[in-house]
Amino acid sequence: MTRCPCSSGLPFDECCGPLHAGDRTAGTAEQLMRSRFSAFAVGDAAYLRRTWHAATRPAHLDLDDDVRWYRLDVLATDGGGVFDTTGTVEFEAFWRSPGGRGSMREVSRFRRGPDGWQYVDGDVRAPA
Repeated sequence: MTRCPCSSGLPFDECCGPLHAGDRTAGTAEQLMRSRFSAFAVGDAAYLRRTWHAATRPAHLDLDDDVRWYRLDVLATDGGGVFDTTGTVEFEAFWRSPGGRGSMREVSRFRRGPDGWQYVDGDVRAPA
């Protein structure tokens, strides 16, 4: 039983795994953001593209195999609930690579449409 990379404490197969497999969709913006972090952690670029809003989705996405994403801290949410159509999630994501370690902090914007929640874009902030 592998723990989910999103720091929920749940096994991957009960948390973000079913979203990556397409068995269900995220119920909230935070759940989508957590599943997207997990996709970075496990190298699932197809899931990242699938959950990226068409208006801002890159034509292709290459993940850096040398970067290991290992911890996620959700710092704040605004909207993004089961009855909302928009929401933001502020987070800090921690990484390691052969060249060092660090973190990335972002306020991400999400929109819910006919295909469920999707990542729109985000504002990168200086790590705490």
